[in-house]
Amino acid sequence: MNSKKKIYLTCKDYTVSNEKFELIYNSKFEMLETYPQPKLDKLASYYESSTYISHTDSKKTFIDKIYQLVKKYTLKNKLKLVNSFKSPEKKILDVGCGTGDFLFTCKNNGWSVVGVEPNINAKSLAEIKLASSNSNPIFSKLEELEDIKLDVITLWHVLEHVPNLEKYISHLKSLLKPNGILVVAVPNFKSYDAQYYKKFWAAYDVPRHLWHFSKKSIQLLFENENMKVDQILPMKFDSFYVALLSEKYKHQKSNFLKAFWIGLLSNIKASESKEYSSLIYIIKNS
Repeated sequence: MNSKKKIYLTCKDYTVSNEKFELIYNSKFEMLETYPQPKLDKLASYYESSTYISHTDSKKTFIDKIYQLVKKYTLKNKLKLVNSFKSPEKKILDVGCGTGDFLFTCKNNGWSVVGVEPNINAKSLAEIKLASSNSNPIFSKLEELEDIKLDVITLWHVLEHVPNLEKYISHLKSLLKPNGILVVAVPNFKSYDAQYYKKFWAAYDVPRHLWHFSKKSIQLLFENENMKVDQILPMKFDSFYVALLSEKYKHQKSNFLKAFWIGLLSNIKASESKEYSSLIYIIKNS
């Protein structure tokens, strides 16, 4: 993806390496790009941390416990959302399925499920949860899926991680039925909490997050594949969780009251601006 090199921020990897990365503003798509992007053979090493919670079912720390508590609530909302699409065959793919909780929830509610998860440990946990049926495969790469057409594809905080972004979006489209629906949830760098925390904003999460989206960038990227953003929904819990991590990055200690206030303030401001900390995009194939 081409962009004129204009540095927006310099951020640090607080999870694994402590390396610094630049965020480059891409004016064509109104988005940010992490620079330099790790080479493919090194990218996996930036996920090798016991604190990377989406690859574990950890409940060790207070933040872990909050994450797991909120996850139970959001799983119900995610299921309600995909059920609202009235898909005829109820075939769903969850890309970046992590430890398989969403797939497990869908399966128990009548969906035929498929998952993609590149992390070996997370994939193993997901396979255990879905072990009661051999008809629910979990693949390591999206490219391994062949001869399949799906009603719904979900990417819950995944698109920001994928190299070769435009090629990946094209592949997603090829897996959807003509009237299929893509659900994409990503952080929003135009939210109040992003503006407040700046280089400490936890949702930049460099270099695991290669791309940082605005509403306009999502619209433009999918328009290139003749796909239309039909609806945008907020993820209101994300501002609180991201603020908790951001406070820790900024001050080297947790400040729950401050994080709660910034998370709340972000949602209050977003009730007018619609720039929530994270957004869910309902995208229709055409």
